[in-house]
Amino acid sequence: MPTVKVTDDSFEAEVLRASKPVLVDFWAEWCAPCKQIGPALEQIADEMAGELIVAKVDIEDSPMTPSKLGVRGVPTLMVFRDGDMVAVRAGAMQKGKIIEWLAENGVSTSG
Repeated sequence: MPTVKVTDDSFEAEVLRASKPVLVDFWAEWCAPCKQIGPALEQIADEMAGELIVAKVDIEDSPMTPSKLGVRGVPTLMVFRDGDMVAVRAGAMQKGKIIEWLAENGVSTSG
């Protein structure tokens, strides 16, 4: 399953009401580290399609949600479960580190 583009308008429905955990990537087109982790997030979205939704929020197109959630820089990754933010990590990470971080925060990574 590919990553899901989420906006200020769709955040509640796509993330907060999701039936499984959601990894949200707050990113921007001008952000080089965001572009570096993009392919890893796409792979995670495909490999973990049964256990996890990977959503991407462009902070330029949808500035209200990151502002409400206290996003201060990009990339910022957040994990949401049952409508609650359960983990946050700022900065780029390699794919293996993202998967480790997800597992540490209760997301099944069995793939």
